[in-house]
Amino acid sequence: MKIQSRPEISKKKNCVTMCGDCVEKEYPNRGTTCLENGSFLLNFAGCAVCSKRDFMLITNRSLKEEDGEEIVTYDHLCKNCHHVVARHEYTFSIMDEFQEYTMLCLLCGKAEDTISILPDDPRQMTLLF
Repeated sequence: MKIQSRPEISKKKNCVTMCGDCVEKEYPNRGTTCLENGSFLLNFAGCAVCSKRDFMLITNRSLKEEDGEEIVTYDHLCKNCHHVVARHEYTFSIMDEFQEYTMLCLLCGKAEDTISILPDDPRQMTLLF
């Protein structure tokens, strides 16, 4: 499962969707670290509106299922002024013998992981002649 598109980022100080001014790096590559909840605070530079660097609030959390895929979304907000820093999306699905995870978030980054649900991962098996 590949992460396809990247949402629009607003560069305005009172942005509604996401704010690239609040993060150190936009969509950092997180490898296989897919967060279903929480915030990657190491990437939070500070709020572009109130200039404070504090914990984040998580709001508008939703969980929905579409075609066997779980999709978790939520917003990262500045704890002090409630400025929307980023929109977080996490997905989970089962494809054949594998669990697939993805994450896409301006603050937390992009990541994907695939894990076998079998006791022995078929990708790790060696061929015997």
